[in-house]
Amino acid sequence: MKILKRLLLAGSFFCFFSAVPSAKEYYMEPGSNLVGQNSFFTIPKGKMSLEDIASLTNLGLSNVMEANPSVDPYLPPPGTVLLIPHQLILPKTVHKGIVINSAEMRLYYYPSSDPDYVIVLPIGIGQLGKDTPVDWVTKVERKKDGPTWTPSAKVHAEYAAQGITLPKVVPAGKDNPMGLYALYVGRMYAIHGTNASFGIGLRVSHGCIRLRDEDIKWLYYNVPVNTRVEFINEPIKATVEPDGSKYIEVHQPLSTTEEELNSTEDVSFKEIPADVLNIIQSNDVDQDIVQRALIERKGVPVKINGFSF
Repeated sequence: MKILKRLLLAGSFFCFFSAVPSAKEYYMEPGSNLVGQNSFFTIPKGKMSLEDIASLTNLGLSNVMEANPSVDPYLPPPGTVLLIPHQLILPKTVHKGIVINSAEMRLYYYPSSDPDYVIVLPIGIGQLGKDTPVDWVTKVERKKDGPTWTPSAKVHAEYAAQGITLPKVVPAGKDNPMGLYALYVGRMYAIHGTNASFGIGLRVSHGCIRLRDEDIKWLYYNVPVNTRVEFINEPIKATVEPDGSKYIEVHQPLSTTEEELNSTEDVSFKEIPADVLNIIQSNDVDQDIVQRALIERKGVPVKINGFSF
């Protein structure tokens, strides 16, 4: 977990050559908030980082690291079996348009007003002090194929301090930090691509939402202008399923201060939402399992009731 914090600041077995199914489309069962299935990945011989595996399995780096906290993210040993977290609980929001959950570094897209599936994509978000918005509902104002980038005076100063002189306007193209496509939301933010091979699942941007090339291209061609966009910060999710099964999914909460950022301790939860408390405090819930999930924060749904002894 400490390695994950430092990086955030800066079923079936698969081998490297196996075809890993896309994690983009999740079918939604009627009345259920639990979607997808976890899988496993065996690290092959040769040099392969968790970033490589995250990209290969359509996840963000933080998703893979949370689910496998004891694995070296830079040089994971060949033969290590990784949990690939493709099962998740849908955020407790309306199933409409785009929902961006900064805490889990995922973007959800519900393609209709009454969807039976959801598209889920990994994202990079804003650094501390340049945070991605939360508790905000807006819309896609416009879209751009081949966006340019006009850095602010503050960004110019930051780059200048590193000995880099930016042009007033960075032209469209493969060297543009905005990538090849952008969806502009509100007046100050964008959901866009990137010219870097890393940063998905990390706090790396100046507040915008960053996606891999193939993901932002898909959004560009499939998400209409005026689509609803909601920004949330929901590190703890829970659900009661149609069969009565109860699950909790816990992610590492984002640092909100320099003190939290530089601490060697895990960030504390500010509060547990009332809807989650109602579920986890039920009489049939195993509190030991709940507490372990809150401590481990592995970012995968954990069943917390219905066990027989």
